Amino acid sequence: MSETVPRVVELPSPFTRFAGRLLVGLGYEVVLVEPPEGDGTRREQGGDAFVHWHAGKRSVVPASPEDLRALLTAADVLLDGSPGGAEALAAGLDDLVHVRVTPFGLLGPRSDWQGTDLVVAALGGMLAQVGDPDGPPLRLPEQQAEQLAGVNAAIAALLGLRARRTGPGQLVDVSAQACVAAALEAGALAYLHEDRVPPRPGRVHPLVPHGLFRAADGYLGGGLGGSPRMWDALLEWLREEDAAADLTEPRWQDPVERKKHQEHVFKVVQDFVGTWPKAEFAERAQARKLPWAAVDLPHELPDNPQLTAREFFTRVRTPEGERTDLGFPFAFPEGHRIRELDVRSVGADQELLNAEPPAERPVRPASVQPALHGIRVLDLTWVLAGPYCTKVLADHGADVIKVESAGRPDPTRFAPFMHLSRGPHTDPNTNGYFNEVNRNKRSIALDTRTDDGVTVLRELIAHCDVLVENFSSTVMRKLGLGYEELRRINPGLVYVSMSGMGHTGPRNGWVSYADTVSASGGLTAFTGWGPDDVVGVIYGHGDIVAGLQAALATVAALEHRAGTGRGQHIDLSQLEATAAHMGTSLLGGPKVTPAGNTHPSWSPQGVYRCLGADRWLAVSVREDTEWAALCEVIGRPELATDERTLTAEARRQATDLVDAVLGEWTRTLPADVAAEALQARGVPAGAVQDGRELVEHDPQLRARGFYVRKEHPVAGAFLHEGVPIRLTRTPGAVREAAPVLGADTDAVLREVAGFPAERVQRLREAGVLR
Repeated sequence: MSETVPRVVELPSPFTRFAGRLLVGLGYEVVLVEPPEGDGTRREQGGDAFVHWHAGKRSVVPASPEDLRALLTAADVLLDGSPGGAEALAAGLDDLVHVRVTPFGLLGPRSDWQGTDLVVAALGGMLAQVGDPDGPPLRLPEQQAEQLAGVNAAIAALLGLRARRTGPGQLVDVSAQACVAAALEAGALAYLHEDRVPPRPGRVHPLVPHGLFRAADGYLGGGLGGSPRMWDALLEWLREEDAAADLTEPRWQDPVERKKHQEHVFKVVQDFVGTWPKAEFAERAQARKLPWAAVDLPHELPDNPQLTAREFFTRVRTPEGERTDLGFPFAFPEGHRIRELDVRSVGADQELLNAEPPAERPVRPASVQPALHGIRVLDLTWVLAGPYCTKVLADHGADVIKVESAGRPDPTRFAPFMHLSRGPHTDPNTNGYFNEVNRNKRSIALDTRTDDGVTVLRELIAHCDVLVENFSSTVMRKLGLGYEELRRINPGLVYVSMSGMGHTGPRNGWVSYADTVSASGGLTAFTGWGPDDVVGVIYGHGDIVAGLQAALATVAALEHRAGTGRGQHIDLSQLEATAAHMGTSLLGGPKVTPAGNTHPSWSPQGVYRCLGADRWLAVSVREDTEWAALCEVIGRPELATDERTLTAEARRQATDLVDAVLGEWTRTLPADVAAEALQARGVPAGAVQDGRELVEHDPQLRARGFYVRKEHPVAGAFLHEGVPIRLTRTPGAVREAAPVLGADTDAVLREVAGFPAERVQRLREAGVLR
């Protein structure tokens, strides 16, 4: 294959299919290996599952292992979700990047456990973060645990290709559980840094003053904002509408007081919000630069003027006609979008099985440096989405230089309500939230509000490979650093912008937080027990998704540059990144509504109370043989042949009976004991784990060394969340704790930009380096 179009062979599973879809979006050739009857997704959801996950992929049906081996000899990447793995078939193919994606990873005591989206979400910590505090944990919709594994697998494939430039291919071990455990925002960090386990937050964010509010015709996501200006603007609006109640009293100007009595403040805001139609309120709020958004259902996404203006959606040609589906998280390469995809028939591309193997690649010395070693990243990001992107890059060897300033600080260093620490919440160097997503980086203190500061920034840009920022869409242009100017300074620069809505379109200036992006992108509306019982995703899942997609875009752009010599601007919209994670929901249309923890075709699937306070077990039964095994385990073998529970459809009709019998059994057992009993018979099950259980008790994460202890110069030693992608030859790692503010200023200016000591001193005396 040519260097610019790698070939990916996909042995599909629910944990790999999104990776394959993302690689199609990058323009790679993805070949789906199917059995003679076709992949199972061709029969799921009336075929919608295949249309969404596999459109744009080519299809082959190997008649023998020899056929598949021949296909692999002409491939660059093997995306392997097969139950037993294809290591034997891939043996000796030294140039192949073999990405093995499993629920729990290839090593550890639970490596052979059965995992579904629900079970992995439970054991990975996601379920513990969604739902009401006094109710059962709630699953995020559209297989978010599977999709986290998928985007990590796509990143793994590109890292493997990049590492192959300095050596052979390699095996990459991607654990879906670890992907989820690394994507919890503060879920485990609160325990690691404050010895506490937050309860499920219901409809209110556990850290920032935001939540889910009822409108006159649905729901709104939003809140008090994150700055004094936003509070003042909201209060002024309430005053104008004679709806401020007692919030005009001086005590409410104190953010600590507002946080302490947040329930009262939110009630006043709710009384006001509840009188407005959701779309009109969001428009009026955004006109005041307030972070609010209507909670839209997925089938309403094509009416979003921002998504349509940016041509987000994809036309899919199927044998039954053309469909409109969700697009990809970002345009690639160089602003190009894939607008049309074909659904291939089973075995439509059999000729690929007879393809000639590529010419042998020249033998290169095998480097063991991380895949991104030698890449320099200028990090202008803050809070979570941007820093999460650059954390991934730093973990895999990039030299990430974080540009920050005491004058324009990252809120996660300074904001009291986001400060996770055992000590006082006043030291910018001890915040566990900041220190987690900024490990492995260097810090330069540079005030970019000054002309001299911007001059220094320009000189750094000239010496970097990548620039990442997640400012609002106008900030870089106001600094005189729009993409045209960036390209003039550094023609090969990969520039990744991560604004909430993107740099173009009618809503490019909208103020957005993770919860408002989730509201606009369809995720919030689907997170609930039914159409009238929406709970919403309150923690920063949207930020994590945007960060991962930006990391994928960065590595893809570096690969593109290696083949073409050209940099590019990735104009990533966090809204589009979130909407791209909404699975088959758009194809399903208005009839698809929130469904709690259930599955459209499996039964039973749910979360059941166990012995102990707030202890729960997640269970998925995918087929009748698993149901029979479950009946044996719980001591009710007769139910396996009972007409009322004989099939999945019958069990759905008899939900009360099935849930009562299973719930009666789980209530008498510790969740781990129940899970082990079911897993011993091949039934997917797992305890719902919170931050404490992940860190202290999970045997699989412990065996994989997931939590890594590093010493911070101010905060002391603490555990960090590990790297879920394990490249066997060029591994990433948590090498260093996060930097103290400005700790590397002199070294960076000297080593990167070549500043003499005298110039650095003058800049410091002028207040530019602070």
